[in-house]
Amino acid sequence: MIPLKHLRENKTLANERLQKRNFKQLDLIDQILLLDEKRRATQTELDSQLAEANQLAKEIGQLFKTGKAQEAQALKERSGELKNSSKALQEQMQSIEKELLELRYQVPNIPQESVPSGVSEEDNEEIEKGGENPILAEGALPHWELAKKYDLIDFDLGSKITGAGFPVYKGKGARLQRALINYFLDKNTEAGYEETQVPHLVNEASGYGTGQLPDKEGQMYHVTGDNLYLIPTAEVPLTNMFRNVLLEESELPIAVTGYTPCFRREAGSYGAHVRGLNRLHQFDKVEIVRLETQERSNTALEEMMEHIKSILVELEVPYRILRLCGGDLGFTSALTYDFELYSAAQEKWLEISSVSTFESYQAERLQLRYRTKDGQKKNVHTLNGSSLALPRVLATLLENCQTPDGIKIPKVLVPYTGFEKID
Repeated sequence: MIPLKHLRENKTLANERLQKRNFKQLDLIDQILLLDEKRRATQTELDSQLAEANQLAKEIGQLFKTGKAQEAQALKERSGELKNSSKALQEQMQSIEKELLELRYQVPNIPQESVPSGVSEEDNEEIEKGGENPILAEGALPHWELAKKYDLIDFDLGSKITGAGFPVYKGKGARLQRALINYFLDKNTEAGYEETQVPHLVNEASGYGTGQLPDKEGQMYHVTGDNLYLIPTAEVPLTNMFRNVLLEESELPIAVTGYTPCFRREAGSYGAHVRGLNRLHQFDKVEIVRLETQERSNTALEEMMEHIKSILVELEVPYRILRLCGGDLGFTSALTYDFELYSAAQEKWLEISSVSTFESYQAERLQLRYRTKDGQKKNVHTLNGSSLALPRVLATLLENCQTPDGIKIPKVLVPYTGFEKID
């Protein structure tokens, strides 16, 4: 959530930046600020009554000690009135705070100044390109055909077991998948990220903490009997490890990485553009998460981008980096860079990583703060990135590395796969 103090002091700027997202409910900002005013006035009145009640309690005790029972009784009547009115004010405060929280949940994060205006992915800015697009032999196949030819992935079997979007990896396909996971984790830990294994289901508080709830698009799988949610990304449990935590500035930065399966309903995803591994309901991903001071978070974002780029260079794949426009920006993000790989067989770019800074938006929800060296308490800045999501990386490797004699494994992965070629 946007911190209330920031909204109070920067309402005009917030409205201007939110318009970059094409956010149409700017009246919510006014509602939030009016309700916040009411909350603060009610809190002031409540504090005043509680202070008076405490003072009366002391005076009543003193009067009884000195034998002035009649005077004490008169004060007790006032004390009773204060007890009733303060109880009513407390109930009013709870109602106001609940309404205020629900309104704040509806407002997305404020985009950074560098976020371009735009309405869709067509308006994203390409900021960098690397690697060379491979020239494939005539008759090159898309990955779903290669998976069938070499018996690497069985999409039909996954549909039989569960449904569409739940593939079964087999033989060298499974080993290549495992090789990528281990390689990504090794690269992340070498870069200073602590490997962490986390639950694959989270509670409601965790979903609200990182902004997946309320689930406006219905993308999360909900285990209704226990009111738990299958994670859409390891970002959720990794970041929620620090929910309701006060850190010391000296403890920052914190950098963690984790591998998990991820689950997304991807409602309405049909057609050739989502065929094969292009879009799944269950997929594997290695995630990186960082907690930073407010002053250093933008530098950390650049470092995360360089780290992911180094992995793609080692894999020898063509990539590009996009700065997302306001209309394509995630609800909780202040700034996001997407990494895409070029699939020569499909002749299109495939998104394989998003690297984002949420600034203090998630921390406000999580109540995640740090104490500065001079004793101030500030919201931590949270960041995360895919490092990397496996399905489209695997799809690109299968397609781009295919030869008439088989699929050549990138050199950096051979120590992990134990083989140099799929044939």
